[in-house]
Amino acid sequence: MIVYTVKAGKYFSVPESLQKNSTDKRGIYINLTNRCNNDCVFCLREKKSMSPEKSLWLDKEPSPGEIENELKKIPPEIISEIVFCGFGEPTMRLKELTEILRYVRKNFPGVPTRLNTNGLGELEHGRDISPEFENILDVASISLNSATAEKYLQITHSKFGLPAYEGMLTFAEHMKKFVPEVVLTVVDKVTPPAEIEACRKICEGRNLKLRVRPYEAN
Repeated sequence: MIVYTVKAGKYFSVPESLQKNSTDKRGIYINLTNRCNNDCVFCLREKKSMSPEKSLWLDKEPSPGEIENELKKIPPEIISEIVFCGFGEPTMRLKELTEILRYVRKNFPGVPTRLNTNGLGELEHGRDISPEFENILDVASISLNSATAEKYLQITHSKFGLPAYEGMLTFAEHMKKFVPEVVLTVVDKVTPPAEIEACRKICEGRNLKLRVRPYEAN
């Protein structure tokens, strides 16, 4: 699915969801790619089984035009937010990501936008990419995962090795200059309480927010 909604942990294509509940506001999720520069141990890519008709795995990466056509099918009044989140890392397709964000800002004024990211876009592209999100993104949700670079690498198996951790935190600090809300996240059940508290102190030290998000089982 390219554009989808989530209800009770289940994934639905937008037309199917609209037929079942045409008045409920819901988040609309945009799936840009299967590619990711991490291979996290808890990731749904590995843990969640899906029937072919409900799968988020893409046969091919959608063009901005294909995504825009899907968005045109959705009544703006039922959208609570538009989120870039799939089975891959959205910033792997930075050009397409920002193009669609500009389209959303123009055609869905007032609808909040959120990017769920591992925060490694700057390492991937070799530059500070945060200015490209100015005025088109409302929330950046970045996966912190751990309080140390060593533990982070054990969890994420990032292709960037130990420098991935500081790269992610630097990206978060850069994004604060251009995005109204930047949140770092850890996952409960897979993150011990002491580790969560250590993550909280790291966020406080960098003037960043921390959110503990629920683990989604298979």
